Amino acid sequence: METLYDLIIIGGGPGGIGAAVEAKMLGLEKVLMIEKTDNHSHTIRQFYKDNKRVDKDWQGQSVELEGNIDFVDGTKESTLDYFDSLLDDDKIDTRFNCAVEKVEKVGDVFHVHSGCGTDMAKYVIVSIGRMGKPNKPSYKIPPSLKSQINFNLDKCGSGEKILVVGGGDSAVEYACDLADTNDVTLNYRRESLTRPNPTNQGMIASYAEKGAVTLKLGVDIEGLENEHGKVKVNFTDGSELYDRVIYAIGGTTPKDFLKSCGITLDENGEPIFDENYETEVPGLYISGDIAFKSGGSIAIALNHGHRIVSHILSKKE
Repeated sequence: METLYDLIIIGGGPGGIGAAVEAKMLGLEKVLMIEKTDNHSHTIRQFYKDNKRVDKDWQGQSVELEGNIDFVDGTKESTLDYFDSLLDDDKIDTRFNCAVEKVEKVGDVFHVHSGCGTDMAKYVIVSIGRMGKPNKPSYKIPPSLKSQINFNLDKCGSGEKILVVGGGDSAVEYACDLADTNDVTLNYRRESLTRPNPTNQGMIASYAEKGAVTLKLGVDIEGLENEHGKVKVNFTDGSELYDRVIYAIGGTTPKDFLKSCGITLDENGEPIFDENYETEVPGLYISGDIAFKSGGSIAIALNHGHRIVSHILSKKE
């Protein structure tokens, strides 16, 4: 007979890991976590620079952990090691390299269709990242520069002259993270940085004041060229050469995937859910990044898992 899971979790980030561990600790017997990449915590692995600090109270958000996970300040590496230890338990069934295609509710049972087949569960949590494909500039990126154009901090080295393009939190964080070991310029087409949260605004102002980051605001980019192996950036006020350009200009929320899971969206394309993170489909929940309308922390995502599993158990009583 096919396994009927008590809970299937779609997504192996902090929200998904938190839900899986809480489910185990609080008594749900059959739990499956499905992740489309080859390991858990893909965002941390790909977007966090090596040895980057990972704080429980991120960006000044003081968070009291509500569940059974003892998450503390550390680094990218120590955080991944800790999550490894949480998942090294035979009570949690983890499946990697498995992309979920859609979720259907048939009667009281969810059918989760993926490249690995169809699994069934009484409850489902969608815990995916907010970023779909990163936005790319409207102008063409020369193929010969592909290795020098980034959309995250992956493969960034030291001692490079780097241009970070964007005006949001990610752009500011990338610029400041790289500034200790690189010559960094932050470019944004508008005259001021109004999008970042207050903590990041204070941080970039401090870095700019001490000359650690050069701000190039109110200037747009018309195109890129390869000049003797360097990235020639043609601004509206002239051209300059860089070793690397990093674009942090946003990305697409995976709206189509949410719809394929039966999750209704509001007029702004945000998923609709209640105070228990339950969507309009009973038994279908969301957690993690996709439940944040603005930036959120790992600790908050972990709390989502505790609250959702506690709510599921209250239904079973």
